[in-house]
Amino acid sequence: MDLLKNIDSPADLRRLNRSQLKPLADELRAFVLDSVSKTGGHLSSNLGTVELTIALHYVFNTPEDRIVWDVGHQTYPHKILTGRRDQMHTLRQMDGISGFPRRAESPFDTFGTAHSSTSISAALGMALAARSQGHQRHAVAVIGDGAMTAGMAFEALNNAGVHEDVKLLVILNDNDMSISPPVGALNRYLARLMSGKFYATARNVGKSVLPGPMLELAKRLEEHAKGMVMPATLFEEFGFNYIGPIDGHDLDALVPTLQNLRNLKGPQFLHVVTRKGQGYKLAEADPVLYHGPGKFNPDEGIKPGKPGKLTYTQVFGNWLCDMAAHDQRLVGITPAMREGSGMVQFEQRFPERYYDVGIAEQHAVTFAAGMACEGMKPVVAIYSTFLQRAYDQLIHDVALQNLDVTFALDRAGLVGADGATHAGNYDLAYLRCIPNMVVMAASDENECRQMLSTAFDYPGPAAVRYPRGTGVGAAVQPGLATIALGTGEVRRQGKDIAILAFGTMLAPALAAGDELGATVVNMRFVKPLDIALVRELAQSHAAIVTVEEGCLPGGAGSAVAEALAEAGIVKPVLHLGLPDKFIDHGDAAALLGLCGLDAPGIARSIKQRFGKGEPRLVVNN
Repeated sequence: MDLLKNIDSPADLRRLNRSQLKPLADELRAFVLDSVSKTGGHLSSNLGTVELTIALHYVFNTPEDRIVWDVGHQTYPHKILTGRRDQMHTLRQMDGISGFPRRAESPFDTFGTAHSSTSISAALGMALAARSQGHQRHAVAVIGDGAMTAGMAFEALNNAGVHEDVKLLVILNDNDMSISPPVGALNRYLARLMSGKFYATARNVGKSVLPGPMLELAKRLEEHAKGMVMPATLFEEFGFNYIGPIDGHDLDALVPTLQNLRNLKGPQFLHVVTRKGQGYKLAEADPVLYHGPGKFNPDEGIKPGKPGKLTYTQVFGNWLCDMAAHDQRLVGITPAMREGSGMVQFEQRFPERYYDVGIAEQHAVTFAAGMACEGMKPVVAIYSTFLQRAYDQLIHDVALQNLDVTFALDRAGLVGADGATHAGNYDLAYLRCIPNMVVMAASDENECRQMLSTAFDYPGPAAVRYPRGTGVGAAVQPGLATIALGTGEVRRQGKDIAILAFGTMLAPALAAGDELGATVVNMRFVKPLDIALVRELAQSHAAIVTVEEGCLPGGAGSAVAEALAEAGIVKPVLHLGLPDKFIDHGDAAALLGLCGLDAPGIARSIKQRFGKGEPRLVVNN
């Protein structure tokens, strides 16, 4: 690490000779592999962007020139070169650095990302702001081929193409590999662009963008090569000057191409081809397995773990296959998260009923609505945080028409190392305010399966939320049993205090109830709420406590308070849930403890509120 250890900022990088960049890339790649193997995190994507990162910081005057990384899970080399090398051992850990770009972390992180397809919009905004302010800085958006499937990317291209003098460069990092296999017409277009007879010539166009007597020849070569591959590229029709494709691991191609593009006027589009897992044979062979590994020995690679408890994602995947075998109308829809949502087996068994629409959450929801209009029963498997991107479609295209669409919301609540951008903290609040919606929160694995069947049988829009990872280890019963709509259940009979638990908060609530002698209820439904049970509990107890792994404003606790107010019942109520702030990355269990949502925290909050001074209320310490 002779070169890397002396680089604390891109200014140090820019003092190197061009001949030193290749050995630096080797050192940087080795550092990324060693670092991620010790902390866990995204690996394949970061190994693939080593040379591109070096070239960008070598050519552009960062941070004065702005680089916006789409999604941002490929920015570990960027972090290492921008002064955070010695902090990489804290990656994605509590009080450590984020696994994604974060403006508060470094001036080199010009835009916070983690959801896809935002980079071109943000970079265009920065470029036009610079123009308005009289600055000459550049804005660069680095976007992957998977992220290019989202409509937002094309909205930005459409807007950018009309600004002929903007200093904007869009780099398409084309590795033919999103988290799930790439899909759609754009992917086929890129494949044709790279597989034509003259691809070898076309990829050398980048090297030929040179000043002097070679300029005219380069122009002719470029037009000839692109014309033989495709008469007119899609991106040129948007108003961009298209260059490429070039080898994204060839610094001798990247650096001079970027240097020349930096001197051109108007929106530029550079198409680079990279390989996920580059330089680490195991990751090259299986980039999906090495997309986001935990800790592992890089000499041995990732070893299969011992079978353990079923994850909620596996519970969903098994249910989906069983229900599909039972009902021919079921179709499964995912926005590019086949593996993450547990749909691999479903695609294998029912390929004609499996639809991966790419990173296009808005389209996924309205596509499901269209299928429901024709009598199909779509199941949209989507992370809670990603459904936020399709909120308008959820309201206008599904709920307003009361269409029969089931939403399986994975990653509900805190998600740990991925942090605030991926946490599903808001679904209970944003779903329960929508007319016609049924909203359920699973307390264990078996109940999750039953709720999925309940949602599927309900003739309208229904959502089941469940967390990442494993649950309490409840045995999952076969069959497709359902739950009576809008009914909760008393799980522990006590006195004075009634704890109303929603979803996975049932287990810690039961433990707190044992300590306090309180009644504990598994509410199950956020909407329709079991109002009769809420009223009964309020009449027979001195105080009500609601507990949810979701945001407090507008959440399940608010629904209980509204029900009591509507019934004219005045009763002390304590709401426990996630605070009104974004919660950082870290171990999920530890974060819940910090939020007071583990068993000791729940008991402690109840004692602090009701320990003394409340009539008819005695809590044993």
